[in-house]
Amino acid sequence: MDSALAAKMAHIIHTSRQASLGTIRNGFPFVSMILAAPASDFCAFYMHISQIAQHTQDIKANPRVSLMFMEIDNQLADPQQLGRISIAGQAFEMHSGDSDYPEACSLYLKRYPASAAYFAFSDFYTYRIVPEKGRFVAGFSKTINLTLADLRQASQTL
Repeated sequence: MDSALAAKMAHIIHTSRQASLGTIRNGFPFVSMILAAPASDFCAFYMHISQIAQHTQDIKANPRVSLMFMEIDNQLADPQQLGRISIAGQAFEMHSGDSDYPEACSLYLKRYPASAAYFAFSDFYTYRIVPEKGRFVAGFSKTINLTLADLRQASQTL
């Protein structure tokens, strides 16, 4: 991936305040809005979600998920030309003993400081999404199948 596209992808991930999470519910796709914080190398994404949420129940039944970040729509351009990144992987509940747990919580709270109160709720847990593959649509006829190496490359552009 060229450096301009890598930088655009990193910009989209870093400026998206929310993401779409796709799970499988009763054999059908189910999409919800979530907050996700990227690891510094984009090789993990962290969520802090309620155990009673439908998407959390879906993850417990089937950890395969998709995560989508979209370029912010300033309503000046054709919305079909907006950049978007879809990441497919698996989601895992984290535990306080996990080596990256402190960093995950710190990254999440830095990105979403208003969420600090949720860390005191007994039904909220931090989850790690581990990407396996992805797709970056950077505009018309600019589509790239993503690997972990591409995600790492993009993370280094900021």
